[in-house]
Amino acid sequence: MMAESELHLHETTSVPRVKSAPKENQIPTAFLYYPSDDGTDENLLILLHGLGDTHIPFSKLGRQLKLPQTAILALRAPEKIPFLYEEAYQWYLSFDQLGDLIDRPNPTPALDLLSKVFAHLTEQCGWSTSKIHLFGFAQGGSVALEFTIKLWRQQLGIGSVVSISGPLLSYPTLSSPCSSPMLAVYRPPPAEPSLAPGDITALKKAFGFFKEGKLSSKSSGMPSSKDEWEPIMRFWSERLSRRQVDGLYEVMSGTAPPK
Repeated sequence: MMAESELHLHETTSVPRVKSAPKENQIPTAFLYYPSDDGTDENLLILLHGLGDTHIPFSKLGRQLKLPQTAILALRAPEKIPFLYEEAYQWYLSFDQLGDLIDRPNPTPALDLLSKVFAHLTEQCGWSTSKIHLFGFAQGGSVALEFTIKLWRQQLGIGSVVSISGPLLSYPTLSSPCSSPMLAVYRPPPAEPSLAPGDITALKKAFGFFKEGKLSSKSSGMPSSKDEWEPIMRFWSERLSRRQVDGLYEVMSGTAPPK
């Protein structure tokens, strides 16, 4: 059996090199979409921001990644956080009437939104779910994980999911672990946000292909250096497909972290 880092070639039918761009009237939230810089839309990376943010910084991040043959779709969370003047959004109701974080939030609004997005992408834009990859930070990471599990219950698998400090919100009981490759990246406590040992245990039970990456606890938030991006870029280099010649595909042999 080949190692994961080895080159894999897959026969496939002829498909267009450039996919149709998503349409604003088909995606019920703000978004930014960019086709691949190299003219071949073989993969689609969907980026989900964290609580209190917007899609705009993540769209810039996606373009800075410069992943080969990978289009970028950054989505804005559907709900604006009330009582704030700045543009700040949440994927689901996150605060109670006193302004405290809800312990057991209901991610259904976000999952319903992603279901509509995926329907448009697969039915009208030409994407297969196996070529769609999810990347989310904190609350966005939790949404990415929960939606991947939802698809798995429908017997659908995506290309991969990366969650930065985002735990599962539920503890799903599955007849078999989700086969979509999953990478959990986080800063150990006392850094915030982080993942507790119980969060890691739940992820290992839910995903059959699980990888873990720990960042420095001296910082906070998103990966902020080449070294911190390295495990994510290595994970993608093993999971993103790459069209080599007509009729053949390969898994990327390598890619560089963002500057």
